[in-house]
Amino acid sequence: MPETSDAESADTYTTLPSGMTICFRDHGNKAGPVMLLIAGLGEDLTFWTDPFVGSLVTRGFRVVAIDNRDAGQSTFVATPPPGLWRQIAARPRGDAYALADMAQDGIGVLDHLGISRVHLVGRSMGGMIAQTIAATAPERVMSLTSLYSTTGAKKVGRPTLSTIRLLAAPPARSRTAAVRAHLRLTRHIAGTDHPIDDAAEAAVAARGWDRSSGEPAAGTARQIQAIQRSGDRTAELSRITAPTLVINGDRDPLVDPSGGAATVRAIRSAQHVVIPGMGHHIPEALVDPITTYISQHANRVGEGGNHVRIS
Repeated sequence: MPETSDAESADTYTTLPSGMTICFRDHGNKAGPVMLLIAGLGEDLTFWTDPFVGSLVTRGFRVVAIDNRDAGQSTFVATPPPGLWRQIAARPRGDAYALADMAQDGIGVLDHLGISRVHLVGRSMGGMIAQTIAATAPERVMSLTSLYSTTGAKKVGRPTLSTIRLLAAPPARSRTAAVRAHLRLTRHIAGTDHPIDDAAEAAVAARGWDRSSGEPAAGTARQIQAIQRSGDRTAELSRITAPTLVINGDRDPLVDPSGGAATVRAIRSAQHVVIPGMGHHIPEALVDPITTYISQHANRVGEGGNHVRIS
């Protein structure tokens, strides 16, 4: 799978009217249809791996990937993070931002680049942000792909107790500890049929640690409370009109597959792909199938159709 060049993958920055500085990378043919990639909880933009991005670029897309606020090279906000018990009790601080604020960050990057409409792809928390953009700014969205995400309803998409215990572990305070923690969590959430590549995942975690412009644990805690502050978004999702593809595995211990099913029920005419044995992770073996689904969906919309044809 071809990788993007250094020139294409350079970190670029824009400071938005909100005061947030958002880092992004702009890959591929600038004349191609634009795909905006939004990463998940605690992830920076490099968690969209070179093979994944390269696959979409090879298929003719201009791919823009962003660091969410409180991740990577984007602004780490100044407000204190919520404590562990506040997170467990789902009681966000009064100064918490919401998914809607993170959605505005993504729209701000598009405004900076002069891009009017995009194909949105978000995974996990990034799927929630992408859903929010599609619901609140439908004129900016050609299509939506929601990867192993959920609606915010309390009874769906819940993590297992064993996953909660891992997430509640003391935060890493060094690069080495961060790599170990990432490997431990990723082995747990990756599903049953796709064991992780330890060397590749260690490189992802080390790169994420090196790119962080703030305190990763505090940033992740603030992102968690953004999800909690946003609550049940089922009614909001029902307003989405963009053609939507929902992809999830059937062995996801972080966002239970019921979250994907609930997303499909909430969004009118959404299409659903469930990948057997897949968890909350995109291993190299699934890069081609998943990017094929995404590109087929986007191309179908570009040809004037409303739905993805799953083969």
